[in-house]
Amino acid sequence: MLGLETIGLDPAQGEVLPLAAYREDFRARQWTIDGQDSWKLERQQEFKEPGFPSWEAFSRGDWETAMRLVEDERDWLREFAQENDERGISLFRVRVVEEPLAPYLQWELHLLRLRAEYGERIRVVGPERIRGLEADGPLPELLTLGNRTVYKIRYDDQGILDGAVRFVDPRVTARCRDFTRDLYEFGEDVIPYFDREVAHLPAPGPG
Repeated sequence: MLGLETIGLDPAQGEVLPLAAYREDFRARQWTIDGQDSWKLERQQEFKEPGFPSWEAFSRGDWETAMRLVEDERDWLREFAQENDERGISLFRVRVVEEPLAPYLQWELHLLRLRAEYGERIRVVGPERIRGLEADGPLPELLTLGNRTVYKIRYDDQGILDGAVRFVDPRVTARCRDFTRDLYEFGEDVIPYFDREVAHLPAPGPG
């Protein structure tokens, strides 16, 4: 497996995008990768997602509403999946999961299971798979779009999305994709993992 140091994510070679610029850039690029793949690596165990209705309900301790609002994502996910299918775009995600589950991660896994139902290829890996890769700190949150773009996603101290560093060197993108794909090969599909380890859990405390 590639070591993180071989990826070459030198911030000086990328462009720092504040949140609004990152969102605009992502929207402009996500439908330009017809016939290619997108790979996402999620490492942190806690995030905050203000503005997302299901997370808002979860964060105030209303688990029943949070779960209902996750289900409300089905129509959007169906349309999103259809668009990707028509364009020949495949979505892959690796989610690092530490146990016992953080409340946020318990909530997120409900959403990831639903995304998997609509075609996103999501696998879970435990911390033992990455322990030797984090000597210099936690793995970054990564998102590749096709063969030319990779974002190192940035979060503030509270775990709120804060923008990204964008790299457009195809060699850097290939290394990030290969790194994430190597982890993916060791992972377990999220649906059986969820059904075995998450579905039976009681509601967590608020996030």
